[in-house]
Amino acid sequence: MAKKKMLKITLVKSPIGYSRRQKHTARSLGLRKMHQVAYHEDTPMIRGMINAIRHLVTVEEVEVEVEDEAA
Repeated sequence: MAKKKMLKITLVKSPIGYSRRQKHTARSLGLRKMHQVAYHEDTPMIRGMINAIRHLVTVEEVEVEVEDEAA
């Protein structure tokens, strides 16, 4: 078992009243309801999406155990 760095993203503020672009960014991260949590790999693309809606979400770095696929 290997550990992989993931981001735990939680929607803490409603995107209602914000631009359509910010609403779509939250949806594309998998956040549809308040206090919903989504896990994503820590990549520059995901970091950029989080940065665009940083006022709506909280982010934690977590390590998740992943089974080796080569076995």
